[in-house]
Amino acid sequence: MRTLVTEYLMLGLRFGRLVPGFVDSYTGDPRLRARVDAEERPDPARLASAAARLRARLDQVPLSRRRRTFLEAQLRALECSGRKLAGSRMSFRGELREYFQVEVSFGDQDEYRRAHAELDELLTGGGPLADRLAAFRESTRVPPDHLERCVRVLSGALRQRVRGVFGLPPGETVEYRIVTGEPWSGLHSYLGNHRSRVVVNADSTVRMAGLAHLVAHEAYPGHHTQDCHTDRFPDDPAPSERSMCLLNTPQSLMAEGLAELGLVVTVGPGWGGWLREVFAELGLHLDGERAERLDAIMNVLRPVRQDAALMLHEYHADVDDVLAYLRRWLLVSEEKARQLVRFLSHPSWRAYTTTYVEGRRLLSSWLDARPPTVSAAQRYAALLSEPPTPRTVAERVPRAEQSSRVLRVAQR
Repeated sequence: MRTLVTEYLMLGLRFGRLVPGFVDSYTGDPRLRARVDAEERPDPARLASAAARLRARLDQVPLSRRRRTFLEAQLRALECSGRKLAGSRMSFRGELREYFQVEVSFGDQDEYRRAHAELDELLTGGGPLADRLAAFRESTRVPPDHLERCVRVLSGALRQRVRGVFGLPPGETVEYRIVTGEPWSGLHSYLGNHRSRVVVNADSTVRMAGLAHLVAHEAYPGHHTQDCHTDRFPDDPAPSERSMCLLNTPQSLMAEGLAELGLVVTVGPGWGGWLREVFAELGLHLDGERAERLDAIMNVLRPVRQDAALMLHEYHADVDDVLAYLRRWLLVSEEKARQLVRFLSHPSWRAYTTTYVEGRRLLSSWLDARPPTVSAAQRYAALLSEPPTPRTVAERVPRAEQSSRVLRVAQR
């Protein structure tokens, strides 16, 4: 068992030699990383074969069913990544299936139209809906000179709640940095020993509710909190497959799905009112209830980004058509649409939008399907240390629950 887990960790580290950022975090034995770093540059086809061989050996090793299921899913995704890097061709949908254990399809445009109708009712006044939405967003913009302070105050407020609900290890810390020129809005890096770095991109307009979601997603109770729970015993000499987080694997879909629900689970329904009070202490005004309602409606439009990825990579649509689709349904500017296309076209990140869309959809359904005696926070906490695979969660959630989730969110 120790040998197989060690080989899995070294395999993931070798992928990290080929793709910058592929190893999102690694808190295992530093000697393994040193060994991999001293090797010649790996061949992706050989890495794919190594993943297949390790997967074939899983039944020969005394592993719990949970660990075997996790490793089987991860190794299948790594095998796919190796084949892709070696030049093998496959459909984009097939790629997503191998990476994340999900079947994706275009969103329902009738649901998008209903979301637009709700936006029209919420954002009263004359003029095009896109202009009214942009105006409301601008009214909730965080002033650039307040950004760093707002991040730290939000982090402290969420940290206090997370500590009481989920628990945090002594001495855990998050270091924040403000940057520009990146394709993402925020990025978390786990540094080990319950320390993290969160980088916030100030390029795009940062809205108050969006900033709260970002801090919850990246830190409390999102990635930082998840990594702290996973890294409960940093001095344990036994190798653990959970000591490494890898891009484009089922593990990443579960992590992003949990992080996307962080604010809703930690504060609960009515988080808009709570957020209004936090920003009032900073001298900023936010119509929290309206922002929360807008957030619920915009969640219905979340699959539009995945639609755009399918257009680009499955159907090879013209970029102008993809830009028009994003502008129509997300009601964004040309500049914002182009920023989204840059992210969706990035070699490392082109598939990653699915982790947010399908991860949130799957875990929202799972939280909703909990027994009446179990709170959303309790259900969420059960996934922090060792979340199951997407397929395992999907098997526990009736298909009707999954398909109706989008409509229920809009109705809240």
